[in-house]
Amino acid sequence: MNYQTIYLAGGCFWGTEKFFRQFDGVIETEVGYANGPAAGESAPTYEEVCMSSGHAETVRIEYDPKILPLRKLLDYYFMVIDPVSVNRQGNDVGIQYRTGIYYTDEDQKQIAEEKLSEISKELGCPSAVELLPISNFYPAEEYHQRYLDKNPGGYCHIPARLLNLS
Repeated sequence: MNYQTIYLAGGCFWGTEKFFRQFDGVIETEVGYANGPAAGESAPTYEEVCMSSGHAETVRIEYDPKILPLRKLLDYYFMVIDPVSVNRQGNDVGIQYRTGIYYTDEDQKQIAEEKLSEISKELGCPSAVELLPISNFYPAEEYHQRYLDKNPGGYCHIPARLLNLS
């Protein structure tokens, strides 16, 4: 099996995770904290991330590119984010809610660069989406994993109609 992994920050990770889990080709998801300062001996906590630790709420997505090519995955990503908003998605505000595509290899980087270029042309301005290699990822506490399945009334910046497309 030639699965790939990409890390997408799209605001609050609860809805972002639920959104991506609905698509054929997504093998596994996990929410966590990415691309902040190295945490040292222990992973950052949710409380630390909310106090501007510098990490982004991020979803690790393992996917099968034969079923769901990265270009299509990124099309979905741009359905649920505001690509020009800085450190904010919906009602969530702070550095942890920034948008980002954190790649694991040069092929992913190239595909993401092409997609960001398309988006910028459509918008007529540069996007605020970070494009960086993944430098670190710390899984979030268990209660955050599949949060909206455990708490169906939980807040989500993604419209409910987009959480059940497939």
